[in-house]
Amino acid sequence: MPALTTTSDGFLLHGEPFRIVSGALHYFRVHPGLWSDRLRKARLMGLNTVETYLPWNHHQPDPEGPLVLDGFLDLPRFLELAQDEGLHVLLRPGPFICAEWDGGGLPDWLTSDPDIRLRSSDPRFTGAVDRYLDLLLPALRPHLAAAGGPVIAVQVENEYGAYGDDGAYLKHLADAFRSRGVEELLFTCDQADPEHLAAGSLPGVLTASTFGSRVEQCLGRLREYQTEGPLFCAEFWIGWFDHWGGPHHVRDAADAAADLDRLLSAGASVNLYMFHGGTNYGFTNGANHKHAYEPTVTSYDYDAALTECGDPGPKYHAFREVIARHVGVPEEPVPVPGPKLPPTGVELDRRAPLLPLADVLAAPVRTDDPVTLGELGQHTGYALYRTVLPASGDGLLHFAGGVGDRAQVFVDGAPVGVLERERHDETLPVRVPRPGAELEVLVENMGGVNYGPRIGAPKGLLGPVSCNGTALRGWDCHPLPLHDLDAVPFAPGDGAAVTVPAFHRGTFEVDTPADAFLALPGWTKGQAWVNGFHLGRYWNRGPQHTLYVPAPVLRPGTNELVLLELHGTAATRAQLTDTPDLGPENTW
Repeated sequence: MPALTTTSDGFLLHGEPFRIVSGALHYFRVHPGLWSDRLRKARLMGLNTVETYLPWNHHQPDPEGPLVLDGFLDLPRFLELAQDEGLHVLLRPGPFICAEWDGGGLPDWLTSDPDIRLRSSDPRFTGAVDRYLDLLLPALRPHLAAAGGPVIAVQVENEYGAYGDDGAYLKHLADAFRSRGVEELLFTCDQADPEHLAAGSLPGVLTASTFGSRVEQCLGRLREYQTEGPLFCAEFWIGWFDHWGGPHHVRDAADAAADLDRLLSAGASVNLYMFHGGTNYGFTNGANHKHAYEPTVTSYDYDAALTECGDPGPKYHAFREVIARHVGVPEEPVPVPGPKLPPTGVELDRRAPLLPLADVLAAPVRTDDPVTLGELGQHTGYALYRTVLPASGDGLLHFAGGVGDRAQVFVDGAPVGVLERERHDETLPVRVPRPGAELEVLVENMGGVNYGPRIGAPKGLLGPVSCNGTALRGWDCHPLPLHDLDAVPFAPGDGAAVTVPAFHRGTFEVDTPADAFLALPGWTKGQAWVNGFHLGRYWNRGPQHTLYVPAPVLRPGTNELVLLELHGTAATRAQLTDTPDLGPENTW
């Protein structure tokens, strides 16, 4: 018998009545050196359970390679730490997770195949899922409750009713878990909509729902669909995520706490989304694309109970008071904000232009027409495309199919314009100084769509390019891997403003490592690394204006900051501050 079972109106854990009071905490968005701290703070708020997705695309980046289970992806260690803290765990392995994560967690090598019907009983898709589970489940079985571990329940898919209605697919997933030794409770979750609940649920599997307000109405809809069994809100939305160019979303703590009180007063179980959001480090952020393409920012603070840097926010204290009234909380001191690095200036006095480094970073691929990033084997980051313009004078460049997702265009090394997917840009006027002038197009993947039918949309130049109607042929297509910056030949700057994409490097001193926030006044757009750790994307477009620097990436003594600035700048300094700036707030 599984450790967690259901009755007509609730849960039993090892035969005793049990209320799930959980919070979402994605191990892959938190520095591993901080996992213990975040888990302890979850318990101290009164949570008895934590929930996490599993990002398939990062655990299995190569369909023929081994499973990645180290560093940020050391899920077994995260589960051990949760159990050491006395917390149970809800696992949400997908295969699709959404999560505002690049591609919704589906691997690029899978989504780039146009013949595969994603999230369906297409045997090409279920076969890939089965091979993944064959690798994953042996590593997870020791951590399941049946083996004495903390995992008490496993989710089947994720809000599937908003996507499809392939019941055979859902049954295949449930059977796949069971046949590989998962005895624990299985559940689905869908938005509190009758059609979604019907399409996304599965006989014999607990149906849960997702919502953030209208508690009585949403629980009522869930009860209408599932006439008996526990009422479980698998995602109680207490905040929201942000897009570049939009506001920073916040939710009033008292309002969220009142709804949490209503939910618990109704006897329901809950998973707060998010308890602690964390950060979309590197190139991991996702994007939405309904009417227009909208990439998600680097911060995943989510206005959660714990802030991005792990400090208790207003919701932490408000939720703790609510939880105390219903299930009790530990009689231990409430956590206080952690130490912060004193404000520290960084002089970035060494530089290296990016475009001349293309051949150093990777060998080009010669093609007649430009190819996508996926065809170059470059699934995140940047690619550079080069060809020549045959005639001088005024011209109109046409990019058939547009760009994915943002392109900077240069003629003989001089910037001439930007095209963006979100504006549906396909044309750009240019002045060509001479016949045979070099055309360079630097394309940035701003994040893979994580929700809806556009998952797997290609990146890079998405079709042929012409100038005044004449097709431009013969392209050098350069993938630009940025995993290791040791090959970048930095040289002292001359004090002049930089007008082209370039790396900038500087050092700073630290006495005692502590959390910090990187502010970049005077810089426009690019990427930041501290001691080789990829903090992620910055953009003065906002709303986010600082990047979180977790204490474990710093070291006593000399530290290094590297920026890849994509636009011209006269700035030479950055600032490490003790306060985040996530932008003007929009309360909902």
